[in-house]
Parts: sequence; structure tokens; C-alpha cells
Amino acid sequence: MDLEIVTLASRPDLMDVFWDMETSWPEFMKHDPIGNSYYSCLGEYFLECVLVGLDATGRIVAKAFSAPFTLPDGDLPDAGWDFALRSALLTRIWGDTPNAITAAEIAVEPALQRAGLSNVMLAALRDNAGRLGFPELLAPVRPNGKDDVHEPMTAYAVRTREDGLPVDPWLRVHVRAGGRIDRVAPRSMVIPGTVEEWREWTGLPFDRTGPVVVPGALAPVLCDAEHGTAVYVEPNVWVRHPTGA
Repeated sequence: MDLEIVTLASRPDLMDVFWDMETSWPEFMKHDPIGNSYYSCLGEYFLECVLVGLDATGRIVAKAFSAPFTLPDGDLPDAGWDFALRSALLTRIWGDTPNAITAAEIAVEPALQRAGLSNVMLAALRDNAGRLGFPELLAPVRPNGKDDVHEPMTAYAVRTREDGLPVDPWLRVHVRAGGRIDRVAPRSMVIPGTVEEWREWTGLPFDRTGPVVVPGALAPVLCDAEHGTAVYVEPNVWVRHPTGA
């Protein structure tokens, strides 16, 4: 499928329909407070960093999000996705100069998810990062093929097939695109909520203290029924993509 890929900066008119595209994210994933802060500021701060894939009719069928941020020295952050997006927002607010760029999300219309569009959008996101002058695109990848929530991400991330590629389909896309797996970000995304909110997001009872297995989660959600709260701490995997810049 041929796509026309544009930035939101070049097509601000698309903002009128930008959020209409259906996605397949589990409901609880839409309630990360750090992520929601980033998405709420797209129109003000990150128009050059958001790509839109249009089909032949001009309809939005894919989106790719990124954000320049300030990366400290040393290992890539344990806090992964949340760290990068929080840093991106603070870097803009404080008027600092970013020294890195993160991939925040690639979303494809559910009916087209096996059409290879994620590969196209990933390559476009990497190329856009290079156009903006960054030598690497740093991606805190969500390996959504992980179906055993009790398996440590440190074990799952290094599992490979006979051909040497990762067993996880999304990690495999990144490696095939030239990415290099760097390390696990053990608390990449933290989603807190009351037990009532988690019941609404998942349809599960959340009536006992302890780990709760939630469909679509990569690790158990930790429920404290006595205090009425539950927290999801999701591990991701940092992948480095050279851009040639």
C-alpha cells in the first residue's frame, strides 16, 4: 500500500481529524499521565516530529510520534518512555536545546495492521529524526508479543528465533530496520489509578490485594484493595536506530 507521509507541521489542517483514526491500544494504556501530557501539547511543541500516513483518498491510516528531549550521560534511562516524554516537555518549557530524540508511538489503523505500514512509518520516523539533525532515533519499544506477564522482560527481550531475530514481532521490525537492542527500561511507563478506575478500564474486579493479570499488559498490575489503588509498571526495551545525520 502506497502512503503519502507528511508532518503535522506541513499539514496543520489534518489536526481537525487527527484523533479520529481508530487504534487497537488497550483502554488502560490511554491513561498514562505523562503520555497524556505529551499528546495534549502536540499542536504547540511537536508538529515537526509527528508524521501522518495518508492513503490514496487522503484518509489518515497511520501515525508516528516522536519528541526531542534531553538525554543525560550514562545508560539509557530506566524510566524509558515516561522519562523521554517528560524530558521532552521540560526541555521545551525551559527553552533548552535537546540532544536526543525519542520515538513515542507508531499507530496503524487496525484493519491495515498486517499490511507492512508499521515498517514504513518506522523508517519515515527515523529519516525525519535525521532531517532534524539527530544522529540516532531512540525507541523505548513496547514488545506487545509478550503474553506471559510473569516472564521478566530481561529474559523475553533476548529470546531469538532460529534465524537470530527476536521472537517478539515488534522488536523484530525494529531490528530488521537496522535498530540495535540496547537495554531494558524496567519502569518505562507507570499508570496509577484507583481500583474503580481499573475496573472501568479492564472490566476486572480488582477486589483482592496482589498482582492482577490484565489482557494486553506486559507485567502484572499491582492492586492494593485495602487502600483502593492499583499501579501498572510496564517494562520496555530501548532500541537505537542510527539516522545517518
